[in-house]
Amino acid sequence: MTIENFSDATQIQQLFDRISPVYDRLNDGLSFGLHRVWKQMTIAWSEARSGQVCLDLCCGSGDLALGLADVVGRTGRVVGADFSASLLAVARQRSRDLGLSMEWVEADALNLPFDDATFDAATMGYGLRNLTDISQGLRELHRVLKPGATVAILDMHRPKSPEMQAFQRWYLETFVVSTARSLGLTEEYAYIQPSLDRFPTGDRQVTLAVEAGFDRAVHYSIAFGTMGVLVATKAPNPCEQTR
Repeated sequence: MTIENFSDATQIQQLFDRISPVYDRLNDGLSFGLHRVWKQMTIAWSEARSGQVCLDLCCGSGDLALGLADVVGRTGRVVGADFSASLLAVARQRSRDLGLSMEWVEADALNLPFDDATFDAATMGYGLRNLTDISQGLRELHRVLKPGATVAILDMHRPKSPEMQAFQRWYLETFVVSTARSLGLTEEYAYIQPSLDRFPTGDRQVTLAVEAGFDRAVHYSIAFGTMGVLVATKAPNPCEQTR
């Protein structure tokens, strides 16, 4: 796979299958553990509640899904969906080790195998940037959410200030790619900067969410603008609005 061709869904799927054995270790090391704080913020912004049915799309090794399971409790249900069978296997084993009964589904984020209005809340972590059609991914999320439900989407973000942009590029080139190189995964992690360069800004993500059908959307910039969380809410039923 070449970086120039990082627009083919099959190649992206193969990439995440290859990095699955070291995915969690790299996330911890490269973010100094802060990704766990950002994920807890994302879960809070999703407004998931006890007893609800929730979706973690592009669930990877299961961090957000496991966090959602803690929120919804034994009376709720969490579905983790990803197109990487290898990452799903890691997530499935993690939930078994914790004694949790969770549903893990191999799925295409652009064509989800769920009925309309299935979920009370949803999360996505570091998945939107890797979709070959971001607008279609947002439309699918809108479709499977119940009226009034919220999705919170965590991903990397391009800072607005030139100084932070320069720092982010230096950090990716100096730490991320060099760490990946030591694990024999240079090409796999070199894709991050090109994918970030193509990723819509926070304001544009808000526009795309509204165009996808969401009633309200806001993008929160975190970590000095190097990360962001898009929070989008589906319009409630008209009868609920009049209560």
